Amino acid sequence: MKAISVRDQGQTLSWEDVPTPQPGPGEVLIKVAATSCNRADLLQRRGLYPPPEGASPILGLDASGVIEAVGDGVSQWQPGDRVCTLLAGGGYAEYVTSPAGLVLEIPSTIRLVEAAAIPEVFYTAFVNIFLEAEFEPGESVLIHAAASGVGTAAVQICRAFDSPVFATASQKKLDFLHQLGVEVAIDRENEDFSARIDQLTEHGGVDIILDPVGASYFERNLHLLKERGRLVVIGLLGGAESEISLSRLLRRRLRVIGSVLRSRSVEEKVEITKKLKSTLWPLFDTGELQPIIDKTFPIEKVEKAHQLLEDNATIGKIVLTIDDNLG
Repeated sequence: MKAISVRDQGQTLSWEDVPTPQPGPGEVLIKVAATSCNRADLLQRRGLYPPPEGASPILGLDASGVIEAVGDGVSQWQPGDRVCTLLAGGGYAEYVTSPAGLVLEIPSTIRLVEAAAIPEVFYTAFVNIFLEAEFEPGESVLIHAAASGVGTAAVQICRAFDSPVFATASQKKLDFLHQLGVEVAIDRENEDFSARIDQLTEHGGVDIILDPVGASYFERNLHLLKERGRLVVIGLLGGAESEISLSRLLRRRLRVIGSVLRSRSVEEKVEITKKLKSTLWPLFDTGELQPIIDKTFPIEKVEKAHQLLEDNATIGKIVLTIDDNLG
């Protein structure tokens, strides 16, 4: 099969022949229709985010396609099934293996290629809002980088459960966020989000904050949390070192939660998959949730896709098509 290989210390991505994986016990082999770009791919190609032990070294944290073969012990899936899956690696390839318990049937309302934009971002949003922050419908949520793949997934999830959403993004993306249902979209480059939300909530703050930025937002995030509020840090785009006011945490009974998804065990991800399927999957059938795709490129143009992601020039996801014949 062909897959993307990383060459020259990450300077070059090459579509070339590599061995085709085979499904082991409890796994399926998927003929890949499409995969998506994630910021983790940019880090991995530079050697800054190695895959977990035992995972494929090939880039790509999700994929959609058609099951080609099943390993021993797999009875719930058959060759020909249309599926998407969360991966620890391997999506930038013509074939990929996945634990059967991480595979999801693609909703009938969604095209195969579109489904590649679902797993990584909706898993991330679901894990951190529902499981880590213990979200209750109706709670107020602040989502930073809300026009990103994870951000657009998180906005939709919160709106589907009747929660008011505050969001930060660059100015040119604010109109889209309003269309997506955000109550207040704040220009991160020209406004102080903390002061704005403080004013709008009459110093009441928000229940949950989902933050991929980290240190540069940390103090302002803490200031905005209601009593028993939860800050979930999922990235460090704004730095990793910050001071923390322990007195504020104690007084207001706040929680600061650090969270990653990729390195969790297969067993934990299988349990997450079950919960995600029962909670979110029906909402794809009704159209309340949908993948937000900015651009689609053939896999051979992966360098252009990565540059757009690097430049923060997209809304939602970038999808890379691998086999257009699969639909």
